[in-house]
Amino acid sequence: MTDYAKLIDAETWAFIEKTNSYYPPDTIDYTIEQQRDVYNRMCREFFAGYPEGVTAETVAIAAPDHAIPIRIYRQAGAEPQALVLYFHGGGFILGGLDSHDDVCAELCGRTGYEVVSVDYRLAPEHRHPAAFDDAMAAFHWAASRYQVPILLVGDSAGGNLAAAVAHATRTHPRRAVGQLLIYPGLGGDQSKGSYVTHAEAPMLTMRDLIFYKNVRTGGEGRMLDPTIAPMLDRDFADLPPTVVITAECDPLSSDGEAYRDRILAAGGKAFWREEEGLVHGYLRARHTVTRARESFARIVEAVQRLGRSEWPH
Repeated sequence: MTDYAKLIDAETWAFIEKTNSYYPPDTIDYTIEQQRDVYNRMCREFFAGYPEGVTAETVAIAAPDHAIPIRIYRQAGAEPQALVLYFHGGGFILGGLDSHDDVCAELCGRTGYEVVSVDYRLAPEHRHPAAFDDAMAAFHWAASRYQVPILLVGDSAGGNLAAAVAHATRTHPRRAVGQLLIYPGLGGDQSKGSYVTHAEAPMLTMRDLIFYKNVRTGGEGRMLDPTIAPMLDRDFADLPPTVVITAECDPLSSDGEAYRDRILAAGGKAFWREEEGLVHGYLRARHTVTRARESFARIVEAVQRLGRSEWPH
């Protein structure tokens, strides 16, 4: 049994308890609509505002049969040297432009890059491949509109989408110059590693992961589909330089290590860091938990350097 009392410090426990007060651990037993209400309320409670000089514009990308809302963040006075295409977390059923609004604003403010947050369609109303299709549409929109380098960034479910887009667009003339994945679920081996040792971690459990996957796919296996599970791709060559940041106390952490190893074995550039004592969702703790603040600083630096086509590791 993992002793979280020893692994997790007091600051992080305070963050977990605050999160649980708005988003209880049994939230997956609620209806989807109730889960969204609870999640959105929690995100509002953690909202940290925009850095000075950052503005945002909400527009839409035209897809064949629907519109994809996006939010474009700009830093006043900055001539952006790169574009961050950001995919939010939320288990493919939660979240949107508002849930990660301040995270995207801070990425913009601290890097000077333009950030585009993508409001991809959610399950169960829109099951796989709807979210992936929207992520791809956003990439093609960005590639046709921007001349600066494109970076793929996402957390949790959004990290999955960012990686899936990286795999699908690696031969594109405007392929991403890098990808940065924050505690992503990439479809790794659930019989070992963190999937076992952290199956009952605070903030995210194996029960949660199984629930989200079943809602996303409608219960269909699709286990050989790399657009669902990038780890199941047969080819890891020619991927953009990849940085994966995971939380130690998270069933998904081993995916970062395994994904790094696959890319390195294929001759690519990849780096994985497991953040000691942190939990899934710690981006919301970046202003209150020292470990999360330091991790976010590392994320910002990696984004900056990848956008300049520099290898940060």
